[in-house]
Amino acid sequence: MRATTTVPAHTLPHRTPIELMHLAHRGLAEARDADEHAQQYAAAHLAALRAAAAVIAARATPAPARRKQITSVWVLLSMVAPELTPWSTFFSAGAAKRSAAEAGIARVTAEEAETIVQQAGRFIELIEQMLDLAA
Repeated sequence: MRATTTVPAHTLPHRTPIELMHLAHRGLAEARDADEHAQQYAAAHLAALRAAAAVIAARATPAPARRKQITSVWVLLSMVAPELTPWSTFFSAGAAKRSAAEAGIARVTAEEAETIVQQAGRFIELIEQMLDLAA
């Protein structure tokens, strides 16, 4: 068992790692089946976000928070799994585009959509192996 990192209790996911990985797989399937590039991008990014939350749920322990500041899942992921920092950086860079795509105001190219879907798939596989949840 790997040592855990304490994070503010309000930042911990309210689902188990298994539930989060199930949602990640469902989101990745939605991304692959989506007709529009923006939908593909948003669904794949959200799938990766859920996989990151699974790592946080598995590795972090709650600590009282002094103040409620918003903390990105990607920042928390780097705290609890420093070896995943390159992935955190990659997906964090796409967070604003995902939000805009969800709102229908972002233009997403076919190449951007394909890249995020592929990277989300790789990330989800890596997290399954890391958490020993491979099906």
